Amino acid sequence: QVQLVESGGGLVQAGGSLRLSCAASGRTDTTYAMGWFRQAPGKDREFIGGINGRGTSTRYVDSVKGRFTIARDNANNTVYLQMNTLKPEDTGVYYCAAKYAVFSVPTNSYDYWGQGTQVTVSS
Repeated sequence: QVQLVESGGGLVQAGGSLRLSCAASGRTDTTYAMGWFRQAPGKDREFIGGINGRGTSTRYVDSVKGRFTIARDNANNTVYLQMNTLKPEDTGVYYCAAKYAVFSVPTNSYDYWGQGTQVTVSS
């Protein structure tokens, strides 16, 4: 079992930055890929990026590419989502998730989820 807890959300002006953290506990090691998802108001939850278990590969959707960066600290069982140049359309609840994947970065079918953290970007 894996438990995930996100933190770092909040209110920020457009153009600003936030860093989200996802602390993992339980059976967490380099065999689990970590994904970040976003659910905007009135929309379905969507994959926005992820990192493989080894931390050697990342994947991002086009809407955040070049602005968001995912990194992981396996020694401290924490994954980060650095968000720069934030836009109002980045507003939503952000979730981290875990899935067994050493080398790949899955975009769906994650097994474990955090409770989410709210990010609001004002214009």
